[in-house]
Amino acid sequence: MNERESAAWLGLVSVTQLLPAALDSQLQRDAGLTHFEFMVLTALRLAPDSTLRMTELAARTDATLSRLSHVCSRLEQRGLVGRFACPQDGRATNVRLTAGGRRALVHALSNHLATVRELVIDALTPEQLDALIGIAAAIRDRLGDAAEREASAARKERVRPEPDATASSSDQPGLAAAPARAH
Repeated sequence: MNERESAAWLGLVSVTQLLPAALDSQLQRDAGLTHFEFMVLTALRLAPDSTLRMTELAARTDATLSRLSHVCSRLEQRGLVGRFACPQDGRATNVRLTAGGRRALVHALSNHLATVRELVIDALTPEQLDALIGIAAAIRDRLGDAAEREASAARKERVRPEPDATASSSDQPGLAAAPARAH
């Protein structure tokens, strides 16, 4: 990296480390929510009937199902969400924002938006704000493309046929005999 690229990269890393901590601190102090819990409640609020399948909620919040399940358990214990079997697919679980969750989100929203405005929006000129929109979109698209390539490669790896154990390596040009993979 040259000096300019390094300055841009280190600046981005610094912001991505400092901003979530600041938002988390504000939400904890003012609303008793983590930033991730706030994002879960927000995703549910914006969904039709304030309900999403766990897999869709994980995608919308960029979370693993394991992390989301733990967070939803905490939110459910506090009466902010409810979980139930998906009517269309009994193997899937839906999460719904409760009235208490909606109240908690509304309570958190105004101070959270004020903090976002103070830390980010008001720090930028209108031109910088426009540039940030483009920058965020370009990076998000690249990250989404990389995630899709990785998921596609993982799917291909799972469905790759096992070599015929009875065939010798001479029957399959270019393939050396290898032990079978464990599943």
